This record gives sequence, C-alpha cells and structure tokens, in this order.
Amino acid sequence: LYCLIHFIKRNMSKIQINNVVVLNNPSLFTSPLQFEITFDCTENLEDDLEWKLTYVGSAESQSHDQILDTIYVGPVPEGRHMFVFQADAPDPSKIPDKDLIGATVVLITCSYHNQEFIRVGYFVNNDYESEELRENPPEKPDVAQVHRNIMADQPRVTRFKINWGDQTKGEEDMSQQEGADMEAGEGSSVQDTDSMLEPLPSTFKDVHSMDESSNVEMEMAF
Repeated sequence: LYCLIHFIKRNMSKIQINNVVVLNNPSLFTSPLQFEITFDCTENLEDDLEWKLTYVGSAESQSHDQILDTIYVGPVPEGRHMFVFQADAPDPSKIPDKDLIGATVVLITCSYHNQEFIRVGYFVNNDYESEELRENPPEKPDVAQVHRNIMADQPRVTRFKINWGDQTKGEEDMSQQEGADMEAGEGSSVQDTDSMLEPLPSTFKDVHSMDESSNVEMEMAF
C-alpha cells in the first residue's frame, strides 16, 4: 500500500492553479495584460517555474504568435502563493490586419524543467467600441480605437503529466512508453482531457491580495 501511495504522489502535479483573475479587463488593445494567479505547491521545489504568456496572432499560422513575457519564479516553498503576471500588449504590426479585429486566444502556460504541465487559455474579442466604426471599419485597422475583452469567465484548462524530478528509472521509462503509445494511438494520453472545459474556482477567501503594479510579485498565503 505504501509503495502504491508513493507512486501516486510521484505522478501527481506538485503545482495546482487555484484561481486566475483577469485584471484591467475590458481595456484598450494597447493596454498591458494583467493576470492575478493563485497556486498551491504541495512540495518544496528547488528550481524555477517558468511562466509564459502567449498571444495568438492568427488562427492560420503559429508564426504570428507572440510571447508577451516569460518570468521565472523559484525556488518555490510548499504552500499557497499569489502573484500578478503583467505583460505589454501584443505588437499590432506583427498581426495580419484581417486578424486584428475579432476573436483570438491568449495562453498562460507553466513549465518545470522545460516540461509544460498546465495551460490556461482564454478567448479574446477585439472590436471597436464606436458603433460607427463597427459598422464601417477602416480598411487599415485603427489600433488606438480597438478595445480588448478577455472572456474571463470561460477559461480552458489543460494539464499534462511530467517528471517532477523524483521518478525512478523504471517509472521514467514507463512514462516514456506511455508517450510512445499515445503517438501510436494506444494507451492513455498525458493530457487531462476532462479538464479542458473545467472553469477555475472563482473565489478563495484565504489568499492575501498583492500590489497589482508588479510584474512578478509572490507571497505565501497562510
């Protein structure tokens, strides 16, 4: 029984995102993006977590994706933590004109040892606030008049199994075999598909607030 529990603990994610609050929303397209992220760490992590914010510039090609910012948080002690992830708005010159207005996606991802283990995606709608501009949009989008609305109540969460650094050689080989089986169309996926449409919890009473002006501030919440 001990061996089974130990194996299960090793295969559980050591980081659980509890809540993401979209700040400064809705706003002008040119305004910074801000996300207040709350997460639990079940064990002390000696190395950094890599958080990345990506804006999807076009559904037709990943070449238009923009990594708005990457931050490293660590070492991370066991407990509950909160920080504000802020990044400048995407560069409109790198987005096709036809994709500036309308729907797109922004992604928050987190990785450990270069292994992505969670992805939180939000739909984004960009449009003119003026009814006149909506009905008669200029041929060249007027970015200064475009407003951004992130669908904050509709997050899409995807989780991935990774090696947190405490797997034995046999367990690591088993994980690699699972990945090979997945590519061959067999076995179980490393993706937690049940969580794809799972909204994050909306409120947490036992988390301290933090200064929203900081790019990466973090504290333990007791």
